[in-house]
Amino acid sequence: MIIPMKGRRSPKVALLYGAVAADAAADEQDVLVEIEAVRQALVGLGYVPVAVPLSLDLEAARRRLLDLRPSFVFNLVESIDGQDRLLHLAPALLDSLGLPYTGSGTEAVFLTSNKLVAKRQLAAAGIDTPAWTDGVPQDASPLFRGPYIVKSVWQHASIGLDTDSVVADSRKLSPLMRRRRRRFGGDWFAERFIDGREFNLALLAGPGGVELLPPAEMRFVGFPPNKPRIIDYAAKWDPASFAYHNTVRSFDFPAADAALLRRLEAIAKACWHLFGLRGYARVDCRVDADGRPWVLEVNVNPCISPDAGFAAAAARAGLDLTATIRRILADMAVPVTTAPAKRHSKTTEAGIALAAP
Repeated sequence: MIIPMKGRRSPKVALLYGAVAADAAADEQDVLVEIEAVRQALVGLGYVPVAVPLSLDLEAARRRLLDLRPSFVFNLVESIDGQDRLLHLAPALLDSLGLPYTGSGTEAVFLTSNKLVAKRQLAAAGIDTPAWTDGVPQDASPLFRGPYIVKSVWQHASIGLDTDSVVADSRKLSPLMRRRRRRFGGDWFAERFIDGREFNLALLAGPGGVELLPPAEMRFVGFPPNKPRIIDYAAKWDPASFAYHNTVRSFDFPAADAALLRRLEAIAKACWHLFGLRGYARVDCRVDADGRPWVLEVNVNPCISPDAGFAAAAARAGLDLTATIRRILADMAVPVTTAPAKRHSKTTEAGIALAAP
């Protein structure tokens, strides 16, 4: 039985993250960069951060947190054992211990990490999201006009996305989904591919409520006509690929886009309130040839590494990582100033230098 934590806690802060294997892929290893960046910012704010890896051995993490008795937990868990479908176990564990933590709560994490559940919520709320099917015969969703794109239901970081993910013929969808399941595991679905502009909308809690940071458009520079304009796995994680160097983030827009940007802001904030998000989030949209926005995904607790899109949007707004974290902590109702503690450096099992008393 799990007993909520009571009594006086130490001045330490837990940095909870999904345990990373030494041979993990680049998308999983990236969290180690994020941990170090957040650690430095928290030290600058007077906290004493300690990394706590989370694996399928939830009991080990529970015991570590009980021993640590942190003032709060900075939740950086992006997957557990490489599975994004287990993402909600992190806040659920923290809820059971009575520990305050950054970012969105258990329900919001579950509802948004399952893309099909999120799409149903969006559609029910009247927020446009591309039509979809999971290919199961009893699915009531009618097959819709293509082209189509095949995606993982649970996995993020563009896992399983490549040039072959976009198809024009609906008869190819079921075989493609079966191939993806064999190769990557898990559940897959197809949605209507919006062949248009792509926007990342970073949301950050503020004193007067949620604020949209400067919106970013992902531009596909020099893509040949036969190459789908998508942010696939290579575009994010393969420095040797064409897509990695030719998918460019831009914050500069002509005056003619003003009305579209206002509409995107309203949509992003509507997503925030629909799912009851906290702290920070990112909404990804595509805009079709008629100028109509479509929500692709709602990402809670997106990566805030210095080289990530969220940090770039915050910097554009004049916020460094420390200022961003102040805002995230304020939405958790946790004070952001404490007396600096004496500390020395030690190294975790992940090889990250951490402050300790």
